[in-house]
Amino acid sequence: MSGTFVFLLTGASVIFIAAATATRAYISSDNWLWVALSLALYVAGNLVMIRIMREGGLGLAISVSAIAQLILVNVIALTVFGERLTNIQIGGVALGILAMALMIWPQKVGA
Repeated sequence: MSGTFVFLLTGASVIFIAAATATRAYISSDNWLWVALSLALYVAGNLVMIRIMREGGLGLAISVSAIAQLILVNVIALTVFGERLTNIQIGGVALGILAMALMIWPQKVGA
């Protein structure tokens, strides 16, 4: 993975996490401005994802982005909104982390 790929993936993840947080804030407050902010952030995140797909390919880009967001959204849900995961859900997050590690594991050239 190139530095550009990692940089863009980090940026997209931050944008998507902000969008998910805005959506959760709407659920708590019922203010439609949160929906507008969330929509704008999701559009911006998807535009960045187009560039990420060019850098790393569709499969890797979407998979790594989804798992990174899974982890970060759970951190936000636990710390900011006080939500809790069941043991099975914790296992699912752990499997997601393992899957991401296997996807980004360096490959030998010519193997």
